Amino acid sequence: MAGVVVMNMSFKVGQTLTVTGVPNADASNFAINIGNSKDELALHMNPRFDAHGDSRAVVCNSFHGGNWCEEHREGGFPFNLGEEFKILMTFTKEEFEITLSDGSQIHFPNRLGGEKYIYMHFEGDVRIHGVVVK
Repeated sequence: MAGVVVMNMSFKVGQTLTVTGVPNADASNFAINIGNSKDELALHMNPRFDAHGDSRAVVCNSFHGGNWCEEHREGGFPFNLGEEFKILMTFTKEEFEITLSDGSQIHFPNRLGGEKYIYMHFEGDVRIHGVVVK
C-alpha cells in the first residue's frame, strides 16, 4: 500500500484535524483515509481531478465489513494542480464535518459511530505537508 500511513495518532470527537498538502502537477486523484485500520475506514475522502468517471469532484465513502458503502458527493472543488490546499476536519458520533480551502463544507455520516480513530492513510497523487490534530 503506497502513500503515508499514520498509526496510533488519536483523533477524537471535539478535536480538529488539519491537513495541508499539494496535489502533483499531473494528479488524477488522491485520498485521505481515517478509521481504525485499512479495513475499517470511517472516512475515505477522494478529491478527483479526473478519475473513476468523475471530473473535479470530491467523493467521500466508508469501508467496513470488506465492502465500500454508498458514495457521497458534496462541497466545492477548491483543489488545483501544484497548489497548496488546507482541509479542516472535525467529527461527532453522527458525522464528519469537513471544511475545504474555499470555505465550502462536506457533511459525511460517521457510519462507524466511533468517538476516536487511530489510523490515517494518505495516498495518491499528492504531497502531504502537514497533519495536525488539536
